[in-house]
Amino acid sequence: MNSVAKRNEPTLTIRPLAGRDLAEVVKLERAIFSDPWPESAFKEQISDEGWGAIVAECDGNVIGYACYLAVGPEGHLTNLAVNPAHRRKSVAKQLLEHILRDVKKASCECIILEVRPSNTEARAFYQRHGFSYLYRRPDYYRRPVEDALVFVNYLDEEDGW
Repeated sequence: MNSVAKRNEPTLTIRPLAGRDLAEVVKLERAIFSDPWPESAFKEQISDEGWGAIVAECDGNVIGYACYLAVGPEGHLTNLAVNPAHRRKSVAKQLLEHILRDVKKASCECIILEVRPSNTEARAFYQRHGFSYLYRRPDYYRRPVEDALVFVNYLDEEDGW
């Protein structure tokens, strides 16, 4: 029965964020985050040098996305989100693995990110995937005001990224 269920599961596709995806991505961003990015920030992600953005698509719908910046030896995971209805299905893991490969290809030696101290689920996710706490940025987030915890993942050769 499990093999039948797996054959009926929808296929997940990871691909570059395109202009046609902006409305869905912005809608998800507003639903998930208390201090959402404006549409212009996502446009920058797909048009400016060094920036990158990908989406997870299932049955023709964007169910997650991730954005990053690769500059010199450092990558920066700027945003990662998954529709709550599709969480705990490895969508975030696949998005993160894709970005780790991309920044490694861009010759980055590490990748950093910020996360709210109150977001224990995200903190645990990043720690499970090789990130470790680096330092705290006071009053980084605006709504509500909260510090950011900065995490880093040093991209080793043996990681396979």
